[in-house]
Amino acid sequence: MFRRILIVDDNPAVRYSVRRCIEANTTCDVCGEADNGHSAIEMVVQLNPDIVLLDFQMPLMNGLDAAREIARLAPKTTVLLFTMHESEQLVQAARAVGVRKVISKSASLADHLLACLHSMTAEN
Repeated sequence: MFRRILIVDDNPAVRYSVRRCIEANTTCDVCGEADNGHSAIEMVVQLNPDIVLLDFQMPLMNGLDAAREIARLAPKTTVLLFTMHESEQLVQAARAVGVRKVISKSASLADHLLACLHSMTAEN
């Protein structure tokens, strides 16, 4: 199934790299990019993406707070959190606010992200 993805990260180089990876390796469409949690919430309302790939640590509003609000406003939107600070505590906190999966921003981010997106598109 074709999926629309919103990428949210305060680093433009990360957004660019993630976009290129998704566009080159999946049938998903990147429908937009945001650089903070507030912008992400506005874009979710405007664009109605299927998936939001959300950075954890951002200025203005962190990923957990943004995920909580996205879950309230768009409960059918799947939120994936990606972070350099992966811990069991963060995973539990993320799931409690509606995040479907936490993905580590590691050297193998592309592999983990693509595997997650491929499994999600196969589910539907």
